[in-house]
Amino acid sequence: MMQRLRPWGLAQSLSTRKPLIPPRYNTSTTAPWRPAAVLDDWVQKEARPISLRQLTFFGRTLTENRLISSANYVRTELPTRLAHRLRDMQTLPFVVVTNPHMSHVYDLYYRAFERLRRVQEIKSVEDNERYCKAISETLREHLTVIPRLAMGVLECQGLMRAQEMDKFMNTLLRSRISRRVIAEQHLALTETFNAPWHFPNAKAPMDPNAEFVGEVFLRCNAREVVDACWLRAKTLAEEAYGPDCAMPNIIVEGHLDATFPYILTHLQYVIGEILRNSIQAVVERRPSPSDRPPPIEVLICEAPQHVIIRISDQGGGIPKEIMPELWSFSKGSRSQAHLRNLSQVPKMAATMQELRLPNLNSRPLPSTESSKHSSLDGSLSSLTSRPPNLRLGVGLPMSRVYAEYWAGSLEIHNLEGYGVDAFFQISKLGNKNEQLSTRASMDAV
Repeated sequence: MMQRLRPWGLAQSLSTRKPLIPPRYNTSTTAPWRPAAVLDDWVQKEARPISLRQLTFFGRTLTENRLISSANYVRTELPTRLAHRLRDMQTLPFVVVTNPHMSHVYDLYYRAFERLRRVQEIKSVEDNERYCKAISETLREHLTVIPRLAMGVLECQGLMRAQEMDKFMNTLLRSRISRRVIAEQHLALTETFNAPWHFPNAKAPMDPNAEFVGEVFLRCNAREVVDACWLRAKTLAEEAYGPDCAMPNIIVEGHLDATFPYILTHLQYVIGEILRNSIQAVVERRPSPSDRPPPIEVLICEAPQHVIIRISDQGGGIPKEIMPELWSFSKGSRSQAHLRNLSQVPKMAATMQELRLPNLNSRPLPSTESSKHSSLDGSLSSLTSRPPNLRLGVGLPMSRVYAEYWAGSLEIHNLEGYGVDAFFQISKLGNKNEQLSTRASMDAV
């Protein structure tokens, strides 16, 4: 087993070796080798997981006191969660943390940690406005994290066991989602608080965001989300394969009125990725481009505590040699192709909205956003874009991270030679806490 190295701060005092970071990756004038002791107090703090139901509590009857309470919750949680992930990175083997991509992410995280931990208690709306500006800037800066992490993992194959690297990657991405959720929810609540229709004497006849509390969509209708994701995925496929290529139809059955609270962009990403994979599989398997592929079938099942969405295709299934790598970010045989593709994606928000066609003259893509809500994640997606046909190797693993974040699950049942059934289980009541690693998790590796 590879020898575990000391945390970076300790390694600095025990070794004179300089970090192997090319100048173009050095995003600050301060080297990323900083004393580990500054993190100790924060690592000792437990992150406080929150549920969708709790996220909506502050926004249903939003007052100045509740807004300030939300700000102070985010103020303490962000540096705590960043500190745990920094300590995880410090316990990686030296040769891994000196990878340029890993070092880039570490430096981003440390600068954000130093910036956010120094924020004083928020006592007024003016304090909150300044804080919102700081976290908005941090969210934009961190749009490079996913592609850089993915490239770092691929370049570090063989330096750590694949299972350990995937555990590290899943932990970092889940923590990233958690930070963005609480930060974006607070930004959305602040936007709501400042909106003219929020106040009793507003002239607006009704609240235009009535179905949303911040970023939480209170009544996600499974059928409507599937239909919207299908239209977008189908349009992307038609542009990619050309007008002469026949597209499959979709059949949606089951409990079509099932609703549940959820963060819409998370739901769209998971369903969108599965549908895009199914369309690609059935289109590329048919004998002739003009032959109509078999339909993609979606079954929605509503139970007292869960909603399960099954997406089935007849695309031939997944080859058995690929199955072991299906959920891994370290795609052994396909690493070089994914590295080349990831190098073309400098920023990534991991939303379906950022999938854009390079042909500016193409017809407009169907929107997956509710007409009543313009989400912050959608605005962040406007800062990022990537071609839909660029295979990055992160779609399904990232979908599972999203699914499990709110105590759900994503499973693939493969029938090689016939097709695939994907099962996406969603906690229906919104009372499950976000699934976090509350302490630095790599100590167990």
